[in-house]
Amino acid sequence: MTGLPPRILATPDAEALMRRLAEKHGPLMFHQSGGCCDGSAPMCFPRGEFRVGAQDVLLGHVADDIPVWIGAAQFDYWRHTQVTIDMVPGRGAGMSLESPEGVRFIVRSRIFSDAENDLLTVAGEPPRGDAVTR
Repeated sequence: MTGLPPRILATPDAEALMRRLAEKHGPLMFHQSGGCCDGSAPMCFPRGEFRVGAQDVLLGHVADDIPVWIGAAQFDYWRHTQVTIDMVPGRGAGMSLESPEGVRFIVRSRIFSDAENDLLTVAGEPPRGDAVTR
């Protein structure tokens, strides 16, 4: 279905950092869990280093082809929210690839409008980890 609002976006600054990280580490992926502390931040990994499970939900792709996954429990809370990956100065305490760069990825969000929610509902659920070929 065309005309769907994207569930995931990235700011130009975040995409520029993603490109630099991809030059160093190869293809990338993100996972957003519902954990505490840094577990609630978007974590960037070399693609395939983080094992996506059957309950992980594919929000979409940023920076052309970087998949962004979210845990199913977290998706249940955020299903009505458009998520944007951004970056800010400061080092996170996690295992995310940007940690040594002196910046960290964060998420910003906005609630979908009623019309956007209706479109997403008609389109059906996004793919889960067990349905996507990596």
